[in-house]
Amino acid sequence: MIDKKIRQKLLSTVINFAETMIITMFVVCLIFTYIVKITTINGESMMNTLMPDDRIVITAWYNSPRQGDIVVINAAKSVTIGENGELVTGKGLRHNIVKRIIATEGQSVDIDFEKGIVFVDGKALNEPYILGFTHRDEGAFTGKYPVTVPEGYVFVLGDNRINSRDSRSDEIGFVDVDNITGKIIMRIFPLKSFGLVE
Repeated sequence: MIDKKIRQKLLSTVINFAETMIITMFVVCLIFTYIVKITTINGESMMNTLMPDDRIVITAWYNSPRQGDIVVINAAKSVTIGENGELVTGKGLRHNIVKRIIATEGQSVDIDFEKGIVFVDGKALNEPYILGFTHRDEGAFTGKYPVTVPEGYVFVLGDNRINSRDSRSDEIGFVDVDNITGKIIMRIFPLKSFGLVE
């Protein structure tokens, strides 16, 4: 009689534990499918903020781009300004890129390529995070600066200005907000650099 009660209690405990584990695994799968993702940094365009092979956490719940955010972008198309001042869509890159938002819709961007300084709405940006100054013009808006970021778009730059394909390039130009797949929130590896990313 006692053995039967102990077996039933043990069986009930095992079933409860299994249910808890299944629910927990389901919730974790949902979180890592729809809310956050983990990926690895490829390339040097965001040095020294993000280094090659850094493991980062990205939040997919991201719908209000802000200046300074570091985001993941589906760069399958480019958007530049044509001769008549209209937006022109072109072929972009065949992969995702990670960049910092420099300006959002309605803001004006100007770059003094001689001095390497970026201006937003007429004010020079304080950019302690950059590696090298912004001397390279890669053809997206040559002769058109300052440019005003159109509604629904952002202007992005890599922190490593010497080695970054970004909004300066005619392969990227303005980035459609709908093509931003998430915001980088933290680095989880290497452990010595664990923490929030800004």
